[in-house]
Amino acid sequence: MYAVIQTGGKQYRAEPGQTIWVEKLVGDAGTKVLFDQVLLVARGEDNIAVGTPTVAGASVSAEIVEQGLGDKLVVFKFRRRKNYVRRTGHRQELTAIKIESIVG
Repeated sequence: MYAVIQTGGKQYRAEPGQTIWVEKLVGDAGTKVLFDQVLLVARGEDNIAVGTPTVAGASVSAEIVEQGLGDKLVVFKFRRRKNYVRRTGHRQELTAIKIESIVG
């Protein structure tokens, strides 16, 4: 059984017991989170519910495991022959969540 949830403007495939990194959520480790924007629920090969845009009555419950940062991205700007070079970096704030159950 799995579900496709939407959070932080992105979509993630979630299965019970799985730990995934999503865009930063507010809360400390151990906080329970409920995702109600479920786009798809699959209970097997033949039993798939696709939402328009969300599946009515479906939800995914999870627990925050940790807060962290993603890999560093290098932003490099360059203009040839103009003596212009800028180098900066960025690390996205992420949250690790453990999927507990899928209802729907």
